[in-house]
Formats: sequence, C-alpha cells, structure tokens
Amino acid sequence: MRKLIGLSVVLMVTSHAALADTEFVDRARVISVAPQVQRINQPRQECHTEYVRESVYEPASRSNTGAVVGGVAGGLLGSTIGRGSGRVAAAAVGAGLGAIVGDRVGNQDTYGSERTVTRPIEQCVTIDQWQTVTTGYLVNYEYQGRQYSTLMDREPGPSIDVSVLVRPHQTQMQPPIKPAAWHGPAGHQYRNERNYW
Repeated sequence: MRKLIGLSVVLMVTSHAALADTEFVDRARVISVAPQVQRINQPRQECHTEYVRESVYEPASRSNTGAVVGGVAGGLLGSTIGRGSGRVAAAAVGAGLGAIVGDRVGNQDTYGSERTVTRPIEQCVTIDQWQTVTTGYLVNYEYQGRQYSTLMDREPGPSIDVSVLVRPHQTQMQPPIKPAAWHGPAGHQYRNERNYW
C-alpha cells in the first residue's frame, strides 16, 4: 500500500511539471521597417518695437504774481477809500477784487501748448512652425515561417528579440495506472479494484 501511495505522488508531481508553460527568448528576422510620422505645430512668437508719434496737450503753468500784486494794490486802494471802522472792510474787499483782477491780467496771454512725442509700442505676432516628427516604427518580422507586425519606439536593426511561450494545445491526462494484483501474506493474491486517480 505504501508503494502504491508513493507511486501516485511521484506520478502527480511529474504530471504537473509536464503541464507547466515554458517561455524563452529567441531571435526573429526583420523584414521591413516603416517610420510612423506625425505633423505637429510648435508656434513661436516674434516681437518687435514700433515707434508711434502722438500729440500731447500740456496746460500752461499759471503765475501767482498777478494775483499777489493785484491783492496788495486793491487792499491799499480800499483802505484809502474807507473811513473809520469801514476802512478794514474796504481794504479786505479791495484786496480780494485786486487779486482777481491781477490774476486775470497776469495770465491773459498764457495758453496751453500741444507737442508731439514718440512712444515705443511692442508688437508681437504668432508664427506657426509645423514639423514632421517620428512617433515610432512599424516593424514586420518573420519567426518560424510566419510573419508578424509590432510597433517599436526605435529602429530594431536586422533582427529582434521575441518571447516564445510553449504550452500544450489542451491539457492531456494520462489514464490512471492500476496494479493488476498484489500478493498478501501466505501467498494469497488480492485484486485491487480501487481507483486512485
């Protein structure tokens, strides 16, 4: 009985090893290589400076000299006109009117001026820059008389490495081995009808 169990274990281990897949690397001959290209746009910006002429209005600078002189003169004139306590009031009114008149007289010929200035302006334009770039290579190769295709990121040369996986088409089980008969003590023969598989 122990021999039968041991034989069964050995058969099971060897049958599992036979069912395992085998993978290895081999070389395949390259038949053709076709670059895969794509057009892409990489726009760039070009800038240059242009100078523009513009008219600028500058207001005249006003002088306070006329208002000061007019205010002093009006104050003096008002103080000579007024009598008693009204003298101070006449001097104040004369100073105010004199300042207004003096300002108008002093700035009557003053006008703003217009002048032309040149101002820089940066102008930019976007220019399309189309380029053809290689995105990969379509490789046709032959292995064991059959042709295959794949995409690669570089040119492979005259041959490429291929992974080969070998396994049976379907799982095949061997029929169980039954011992025909075995002998017991005193020469008795027993027939074993048990199926161990």
